[in-house]
Amino acid sequence: QVQLVESGGGLAQPGGSLRLSCAASGSIFSIDPMGWYRQAPGKRLELVARIASGGSTDYGSSAKGRFTVSRDNAKNTMYLQMNSLKTDDTAVYYCHAVIATTPTGDLAEYWGQGTQVTVTS
Repeated sequence: QVQLVESGGGLAQPGGSLRLSCAASGSIFSIDPMGWYRQAPGKRLELVARIASGGSTDYGSSAKGRFTVSRDNAKNTMYLQMNSLKTDDTAVYYCHAVIATTPTGDLAEYWGQGTQVTVTS
């Protein structure tokens, strides 16, 4: 069974940094794309950043210029380097991946359990 596990969340000050990780495990043929989403209290889920297996990236408007997404395909792991954090970045951050478990199987979406990021002075 495919599983996504996030780590690295926690407490940070405005202007500080955090680095999130998402590790995928299980029977995996490919992961494309892989991304970070977040949900703040009372708000809808929004894209933070996503990355394809070849390294191309897309960022949500709130993350552009401050966050950097990367991945290590050999480890099936994705990272989110979060710099210049703001209080508005406070949210639960979720890892998402589109995964094929066989070369010819249908693609399926998977979500991690989420990791809390809290930015406060």
